[in-house]
Amino acid sequence: MILQIAAVVLSYLLGSVSFSVLIGRYMKGVDVRQHGSGNAGATNTLRVLGKGPAIMVLLLDVCKGIAAVWLGRWLGGGSEWAAALAGIAAIAGHNWPLYFHFRGGKGIATAIGVLATLCFFPALAAGVIAILSIVITRYVSLGSLIFVILTPWMILILGYSWPLFWSSLIICVFAVWRHRTNIRKLLQGKENRLGSKGGDRLG
Repeated sequence: MILQIAAVVLSYLLGSVSFSVLIGRYMKGVDVRQHGSGNAGATNTLRVLGKGPAIMVLLLDVCKGIAAVWLGRWLGGGSEWAAALAGIAAIAGHNWPLYFHFRGGKGIATAIGVLATLCFFPALAAGVIAILSIVITRYVSLGSLIFVILTPWMILILGYSWPLFWSSLIICVFAVWRHRTNIRKLLQGKENRLGSKGGDRLG
């Protein structure tokens, strides 16, 4: 039990490393949270700093989720719950980072790493549909929501375990809550599309 708690705490601390903030500071001397949408994530990094930094942030945030799940598996003795809770803790760290005054991102890239490691095929199926929605609509927020909402149902359809279902449902709730402003903008037709001029590009 002590090792499982340690895995959750360490995963939260890992998740709290906000790569978008760090890369923005060291590459451009800016805090991405002060520009664009104000979100500390890959999409806002794309708007503010461009493709290269955004790809770096995306990959590093995904890796946080992967590392957290493996940390949970290792310290949790292979327990599904330990791995899942460690993954959830990493997403919580990304959303509410200890090192950055609890002002983080929306956790989708980290959630991709977590869910792909916990349940690859359900996450893949949901991810394909999410990517298609982004290609068609150019709404990243819509694709993100589709991914987290569909994954729990794919877990049920494909017969994965209940711990994975409930964990994915918690991740879904996290994401929907963090996207509540985006949901309102989508309903109002005011959400920025990928590649739109609504960002605050620097440099």
